[in-house]
Amino acid sequence: MSTELPARSHTPPVPTQPVSNWYIAALGLAQFGIFVAIVSPVFVSMQLKAQELNPDNPASVIGTVLPIGAIGALIGNPLFEALSDVTKTRWGRRRPWLFGGIMALLGGLAWVSVSTNVLTLTIAWLVCQLASNAASAALVASFADNVPEAQRGRASSVIALAMNVSILAGTYGAVLLVNNLPILFIAPGVIGVACVVVYVLVTPDRLPETPVHPFSFARILGTFWTNPIKYPDFGLAWWSRFCMILATFMFTTYRLLYMQDHLGLGANDAVAAVANGVLFYTIALFISTAVAGWLSDKLRRRKIFVGGSTLVFGVGLVILAFADSVTAFYIAEIIMGLAYGIYAAVDTALVIDVLPDPDKPGKDLGVMNIANSLPQSLAPALGLLLLGIGGGDNYPALLWGAGIITAVGAAVIIPIRSVR
Repeated sequence: MSTELPARSHTPPVPTQPVSNWYIAALGLAQFGIFVAIVSPVFVSMQLKAQELNPDNPASVIGTVLPIGAIGALIGNPLFEALSDVTKTRWGRRRPWLFGGIMALLGGLAWVSVSTNVLTLTIAWLVCQLASNAASAALVASFADNVPEAQRGRASSVIALAMNVSILAGTYGAVLLVNNLPILFIAPGVIGVACVVVYVLVTPDRLPETPVHPFSFARILGTFWTNPIKYPDFGLAWWSRFCMILATFMFTTYRLLYMQDHLGLGANDAVAAVANGVLFYTIALFISTAVAGWLSDKLRRRKIFVGGSTLVFGVGLVILAFADSVTAFYIAEIIMGLAYGIYAAVDTALVIDVLPDPDKPGKDLGVMNIANSLPQSLAPALGLLLLGIGGGDNYPALLWGAGIITAVGAAVIIPIRSVR
């Protein structure tokens, strides 16, 4: 008997009634709130916390704490989505996990802010990751419950926009709060709660009309695997995404420390420079995303866009290895933003093109999501290993290593046969 979890098998009938503009706006707002609460610490505040706990070697704190949290994200997303599928309350089945998850995230961020040692910080961050994934898994499931197929492209675009804006907002928020570390952690959590509450108030939360499958860990385990030998194109696309995300997080995990240790900036100047870099990156990303998706459809080509953008992203990383000024950092951020915009616009289309069963995409897209989550648990440790070459703070080794990984990610696109 198969242990695979059927794609969206627990949901009510596919929605056909269009949702309102207010609903789509609230969906984007909820995504913004969850993402700003969990991503802001990764890009800025956690690195400042690490310097507080271990001024001599903050990278070792990052390399310990973030991988444990990312493992929680890897496990938590399918677990909490399955739990929300079988939850039945007077408030619905998604709302309890949305609201409970964001409130637990706020509590976890408060715990992170007052942690006085690495062990406590690690446990608190694990709580944050589990809580954020409880909320985000319920949000995605609610999206599938309520948004009809004709509106899913528009709603997905709003979610993608919200995610990128949240990174920008969180980074600039750090500029204002860099000297008040507790508030730097807690304020994004408060914003997250407010945004999710708006969504909870406006969204319908229907219980399924047909019996649901009982919760089963065996079914959950089945969602973690698609045979790459039987479906080689899917496997190659998986590895390409894995390499791209791994390389991205190898740098962004240590970006603030890079600005301080490699370019010699003070904490305030480093945070401001990172915020400006993220702004330039985001602007470049929006421009290239708008063009690349249209051009890929027009030319009916995927591989050249995904492989080429992955390689160009690696070029940006290598430029950072030689950078000796903030201006060079900004140039690299623009190059990487342009490259990642192309990648983000086309890679999802390529993945859908190589799905083993396009009629039942949910399970295999869940496997592909592991290529997003797993590298985030490995990147801090691998980055720390490369930084330690030659005695420590070896950022050229870190960036060259990340650049080589992107080259591998570009190369594995070439053998894909079912997509041009």
